[in-house]
Amino acid sequence: MENLPKDKKIILFDGICNYCNDKINFVIRKDKNDVFRFVPLQSETGQKIIQYLGINPSIDSIILYEPGYAYFIKSEAVFRIIKDLSSSVKVLLLFTFIPTSIKNIFYDIIARNRYNWFGKKESCMIPTLELKSKFLE
Repeated sequence: MENLPKDKKIILFDGICNYCNDKINFVIRKDKNDVFRFVPLQSETGQKIIQYLGINPSIDSIILYEPGYAYFIKSEAVFRIIKDLSSSVKVLLLFTFIPTSIKNIFYDIIARNRYNWFGKKESCMIPTLELKSKFLE
């Protein structure tokens, strides 16, 4: 894990999920301060990070890993990501007062149904040359 950037927050996401890819593209567009790097859960690097963190490899959640600090999953990861974005989506931070267990109920409903509602790809997204530096291999 020594190859990971220490000054970037790392988002691990479902690389074959259309919904997840759409949200990652949104984060990339709104990441004006270049805070994040991205790794598909299905990739070798994604699996190494999950193993390093001691997370179940079959996790069905977004993961926000802040090297040297901590990691967050499900709705907690989502709200921590939103905090670093330059966007009107920050209005969603008004919902942080809701207990995480309740927010995770909604998160889990979307996660369980994401392929049925939004579809999935045959393989992980391949970033364009201009975005390649934002993805860890």
